[in-house]
Amino acid sequence: MNERVRRALIALGLLLVVGGVNWTLWSREHLLGSGEMLLLELAPVDPRSLMQGDYMALNFSVSRQVPRDDATPSEGKAVVKRTANGVAVFDRVYAGEALAADERLLEYRMRDGRVRIVTNGYFFEEGQGERFAAAQYGELRVAPSGQALLVGLRDGE
Repeated sequence: MNERVRRALIALGLLLVVGGVNWTLWSREHLLGSGEMLLLELAPVDPRSLMQGDYMALNFSVSRQVPRDDATPSEGKAVVKRTANGVAVFDRVYAGEALAADERLLEYRMRDGRVRIVTNGYFFEEGQGERFAAAQYGELRVAPSGQALLVGLRDGE
C-alpha cells in the first residue's frame, strides 16, 4: 500500500471517529432538550465511595419490579405509567404492543441479576452528601424510544 492511500485511510478513520463522537453528543443533547420528563422513585444507598468521591448509589423502584426470570429478556424496554405528578410506575415488560396515552417506554439492562435503568450512581460535589440525602426521585429525560438520561435528583416536593 502506498503512502498516499495509507494517509487517506488514516484520515478517513479519524473522520469517522470524530463524526461518531459528535453524533453521540448531538443525540444526547437532543434528548436532554426534547425528551419528556419522568420521575422514578429511588432507594438511595451509601452516598460515599473512597475511590470515586461523593456519590449516591441508585436503585430505582421500577427496576426492582421488572421480572427476573427466563422469560424476561436481559435487555429490553419496560412499560411505565406516568402518574399526574410525573412519577413513573412499572406496568409490564414491553412486547411490541401499542401504548396507552399514559404509558411510556423505558430501556433497561440486566447485569449480574440486577436490573439497571439509566445508571446506578449519581456523582456530586464533595461535601454535598447531606443535600442529596433527601432525594426521593431521579429526574430523567426520556425519548419515545425509551432511551433515557438521568439529569438530576429530586426531593419529595
